Amino acid sequence: MSGYFSDRSFTFLRRLARNNNRAWFQAHKAEYEAHVRGPFLRLLQDLQPALAQVSEHYRADPKPVGGSLFRLHRDTRFANDKAPYKRWQGARLFHARGRQVSAPSFYIHLEPGECFVGAGLWHPEPPVQRQVRQFIFDNPGSWKAAAHAPGFRRRFEFEASEKLVRTPHGFPADFEFIEDLKHRNFVAVRAIDDDTMTGPRLRQAIEKDLQGLAPFVDYLCAALDLEF
Repeated sequence: MSGYFSDRSFTFLRRLARNNNRAWFQAHKAEYEAHVRGPFLRLLQDLQPALAQVSEHYRADPKPVGGSLFRLHRDTRFANDKAPYKRWQGARLFHARGRQVSAPSFYIHLEPGECFVGAGLWHPEPPVQRQVRQFIFDNPGSWKAAAHAPGFRRRFEFEASEKLVRTPHGFPADFEFIEDLKHRNFVAVRAIDDDTMTGPRLRQAIEKDLQGLAPFVDYLCAALDLEF
């Protein structure tokens, strides 16, 4: 059984990190297409049946432009770092209404030594943050089942790079899940080692992750009045 990515995928991304300029990328664009973009689009295509079983409202869109795959180009307009390309490739498995309203997504990340799969709300607007926090406060039992089930916590961890120091305004400090309410992002992730990412059973591993993340995403959808 063949896989999707290979050592050549990581080699390209490492070389891009060292030669992050348009001239180098244009000279090596065929390698990007063959070892990064093309395999990722195939993976998205092949994940469609399993994702449909998880939720009929989510899409793994393999369109080369405007689908699930993020652009490799960085938006450098307001960034100090003017390097034109990302050092990774990512894809968002999005809610059918995700282009109209804030919605949680599933996400797959390809980067040497930093691959992962995850799901949730990344950088939600303050009103969305507040809505999710209030829903967790009002529905703690189902939050515990969705986000703190032992099997879920063994496989996934909360992304905690951005977290409030103080208790969010309007919530009691002794609330059972007050530490969860301090998160700015509501995201759960699982690291994928490079051997798995380049191995023959990557799709099966990600399909298992989509199933495992489903209750967490279902809860966030409920918090935002979205179908799941």
